[in-house]
Amino acid sequence: MSKKILFATIGSLGDLHPCIALGLELRRRGYQIVIASTAAYRAQVESLGLGFHAIRPDWQPSDAALIAQCEDLKTGPEVLFRKLILPHLEHTYTDLLAAAKSTDLMIAGELVFAAPLVAEKLGLHWVSAILSPTSFFSAYDPSLLVNAPWLLKLRRAGWHVNKAALEIGTRFTRHWWKPVRDLRQKEGLRPECSPLTRDKFSRHLVLALFSRSFAEPQPDWPESTVQTGFVFYDGQSSGTREEDQLRAFLDEGEPPLVFTLGSTAVNHPGSFYESSMLAVRRLGKRAILLGVPKEVGKATRDILSLQYAPYSQVFPRASVIVHQGGSGTTGRALQAGRPMLFVPYGWDQPDNGVRVERLGAALMVPRAKYAPKTSAPALSRLLNEPDFTLNASILGKKLAKEDGLTRACDAAELLLK
Repeated sequence: MSKKILFATIGSLGDLHPCIALGLELRRRGYQIVIASTAAYRAQVESLGLGFHAIRPDWQPSDAALIAQCEDLKTGPEVLFRKLILPHLEHTYTDLLAAAKSTDLMIAGELVFAAPLVAEKLGLHWVSAILSPTSFFSAYDPSLLVNAPWLLKLRRAGWHVNKAALEIGTRFTRHWWKPVRDLRQKEGLRPECSPLTRDKFSRHLVLALFSRSFAEPQPDWPESTVQTGFVFYDGQSSGTREEDQLRAFLDEGEPPLVFTLGSTAVNHPGSFYESSMLAVRRLGKRAILLGVPKEVGKATRDILSLQYAPYSQVFPRASVIVHQGGSGTTGRALQAGRPMLFVPYGWDQPDNGVRVERLGAALMVPRAKYAPKTSAPALSRLLNEPDFTLNASILGKKLAKEDGLTRACDAAELLLK
């Protein structure tokens, strides 16, 4: 009988899709795959022939009010951890424990705070899946943290100073993790823990699922880390009328500006799409708007609005890609070799934007300041200053040599030998 691999993930499609990509490849290699996640994803996962096990919290990833709370740049992380995930920790643990009992290997996203407890309880080998460099909290390569942006000013102060600052932050947030300590004590597990900065990293294997062209490995990353490169899943092609519209639009004129908010921010876009359309008209350019709400308006001759299109089909044909900065979207844009304008909505997105800015392939406009008067000049620079296109093209060629999917699956498979 084939060995069973359990993926555990909580979050958006940006968290789910790498699990699907890895799961499909590992199934091709002969393993039995089950994905444990929010119940709302059951139909999508099972339609691919993968097993599914629901874990709580049972929330709707497209809930606009929920997304608005989590995307607040100052309070979003605390809201997500202390109001939406940790109050359900024991339920998550119970659900995941049931799913993992007949499992040979577990691969868990970092928001599944129950995963290390389940692995310890069952003596199970497990893998941490890390999607962005921000999550490593490196003192050697400090990130732009949304709830402590001032820390980035210490970037040049040296790793000793940055480590001290991170340790202070860890102490100030220690009370957040009382539910984890309580559950550990109840289950007879090791009581001392640091869920955000240490315990989320498996001693068996940590998969850094992003390119070293985007962020180099650092001395304070866990020793078990393997940096693989990005892992992508675009979804299934459905041969819809929208895909026909897309092909025709791309073939009939100059490369368009492409605007997207990924899979989460798109449910709470604010005025992003309206402002984008005004900026496009001001510049006199063609554009594709992905995920645009129906009330914004229908397609015109020069602006095509689509509910969905695979990034792999759209991004390489773009002149500039404007997006929120999620890790998956950023990776696809880097792979396409096109310059970017970041409009970060929260989480790792501002840090991702800063990193690509430093690489000379992007500019960034804060969400609160995104309007035609700010976006149009930035887009004009990205279109007309050749260094942006050159640097983006160089990055795209580097990523073209990487095979994150194969390397990640090879690393995980070694634990099953």
